[in-house]
Amino acid sequence: QVHLVESGGGLVQPGGSLRLSCAASGSIGSIYTMAWYRQAPGKQRELVATITSGSTTSYADSVKGRFTISRDNVKNMVYLQMNDLKPEDTAVYYCNVGAISRFTPYNYWGQGTQVTVSS
Repeated sequence: QVHLVESGGGLVQPGGSLRLSCAASGSIGSIYTMAWYRQAPGKQRELVATITSGSTTSYADSVKGRFTISRDNVKNMVYLQMNDLKPEDTAVYYCNVGAISRFTPYNYWGQGTQVTVSS
């Protein structure tokens, strides 16, 4: 069984910073892509950032230059450093991991962590 556990969310003022962490545990196999998504109230879940096994990153236009995704392949963890936060960044943030086990691809989701940007 695989578990993804996010942490680091909370309430922050506009212009502030937060660092989200996601730990993957269990028989997860070989991880290739790790990503962060977010979902604001009344909106669809959207992709925020991805990082491949070779550490190639990509970002949504709305967070470029403010967010940084990174990963620790030894610990099976992925991070999202969020700077210069804006009220429109308020959402539940979800960790997503793509992995292969016994030649079968799997996609795993965390339970989400709330980020609220407000003065």
